[in-house]
Amino acid sequence: MTTETGGPAFPHTVEYKGADCGGVVPHGGMTLRDYFATHASEEDIKYWQPMGVEVTKVRELGNGSKQICYAPGIYTREQARYRYADAMLEARKA
Repeated sequence: MTTETGGPAFPHTVEYKGADCGGVVPHGGMTLRDYFATHASEEDIKYWQPMGVEVTKVRELGNGSKQICYAPGIYTREQARYRYADAMLEARKA
C-alpha cells in the first residue's frame, strides 16, 4: 500500500563541492504529510485517537473459514497525528 505524502514540504537544493567534481542536488526534506502530522494540535489528536478499530479475536467456524471480531480501539498519538495528516491531504484535493 502506498501512502500519499503530498510531496516535499520545503524542497530545496544542496550544493556540494568535491576534489574532482561538484554540483547541485535536489533535496526533498520532510514530506507535506510529515509536516501536517507534526503540527497536529492536541484537539486534533484527541479527535482522531478513538477512531481506531482493533481485532479482539479470530474464531474458527469449523468449516475451514474464520470469523474476525472487531472492537473499538484507540490509535496511538503518532497514528492519530498521521490520520489527521491524511485528512488534511485529502481536503487539499477538494
